[in-house]
Amino acid sequence: MNLLEVRHLKKYYETHKAVDDISFNIAAGSIFGLLGPNGAGKTTLLRMLTGIFYPDEGEILFNGQRFNPQHHIQHIGYMPEERGLYKKMKVGEQTLYLAQLKGLSKKEATEKVKYWFGKFDIHSWYHKRVDELSKGMQQKVQFISTILHQPRLLILDEPFTGLDPINSELIKQEIFELSQQGTTIIFSTHRMEQVEEICDHIMLVNKGKKVLDGAVTDIKQNFKQGLFKVGLGVMPNPAQMATWHFDIIQTHDKAFTVKLNEDSSTNDILLHFIRQDIPVIYFEEILPSITEVFIQQVKQTESANAPQPIPATPETDL
Repeated sequence: MNLLEVRHLKKYYETHKAVDDISFNIAAGSIFGLLGPNGAGKTTLLRMLTGIFYPDEGEILFNGQRFNPQHHIQHIGYMPEERGLYKKMKVGEQTLYLAQLKGLSKKEATEKVKYWFGKFDIHSWYHKRVDELSKGMQQKVQFISTILHQPRLLILDEPFTGLDPINSELIKQEIFELSQQGTTIIFSTHRMEQVEEICDHIMLVNKGKKVLDGAVTDIKQNFKQGLFKVGLGVMPNPAQMATWHFDIIQTHDKAFTVKLNEDSSTNDILLHFIRQDIPVIYFEEILPSITEVFIQQVKQTESANAPQPIPATPETDL
């Protein structure tokens, strides 16, 4: 079942198309990665999903109902890239205040704050002002403030900014745990290695348009290039290598990165080594990283949208 359905969403600023006819679905309980270069339209899209902006065209369905910010906003947690905490306010007072804005009673908010401050081991921060905290500490407080009311949809825009590896791992594990408990998560970041590790499904946008949309495993399979890494027990001689019906992309110490051509298969590779009495230590397919797919697709869309030169005419040649 889909928690969120977006249909033909558009948002224009004068002549600029920030979001240009984007549609997608997000399954309940999934972790959905929203990717794109700077200026792609991600922030505008997220702000429409939270009711900050209204779309010019299209519709958003939340749990099968037409999105109504006044009704559905209580079920959404949004952690923007820019910090939204009140710098002069004490951490404990602020988290209690924000939790009550999301509909919790003072008693419920107090219990939630106590639980999460204990889980993150930050009880000593309770009476500190936000501007007394480091950027990483502020990020942890903002994360807690975003999830205190147990939202059904959690939107995280660059949640690991300012965090050291230990606290990044802490937040990552909380994201997994929330997903397992049924929270649907939209995760927007520029750090592709985290996308591969965290997300079930990704969507790539550029120039306001959807470029790519699918499960991470499917996308990696769809963009594979027939590359394999082969580890050998002995180094073959040049005469043996001359008979191989596949291209050698890179040579390592007793290992090769090879590329299948149209006339070869993985069985052909293994048969060559067996016939030449060359022991195979390992044989693994090399799939593209999400970073590689991201760069390739963005470059393609940039090229497709580049202005074309005006063809020369007799008049312009004069």
